[in-house]
Amino acid sequence: MHSPSDALVRMANDIGKFFRSQGEERGVPGIANHIRLFWEPRMKKQIFAHLGQGGAGLDPMPLKALQQLKADMHGMPTAAEAKAAAAALAARDKEKHALG
Repeated sequence: MHSPSDALVRMANDIGKFFRSQGEERGVPGIANHIRLFWEPRMKKQIFAHLGQGGAGLDPMPLKALQQLKADMHGMPTAAEAKAAAAALAARDKEKHALG
């Protein structure tokens, strides 16, 4: 039986194969950028959830790229949601700092 994430894992690994020749230093950001730009929010949400469950089946470079992307986007599937999450975290940190 296949999970709903299987197709996304396969797609991420295919993207990773394309970037493999560039090495990890350039390939990981390339994979993350491709997914950020071209995957729709539902796809990102689903693959982020898959990461939360361990990321089974992801090759090392796509795994690292998706972990970075998820962190950069604060686990949110759209740029607007990621920006709002970052602003909320910054406000919370500012408040904690002000309270000492």
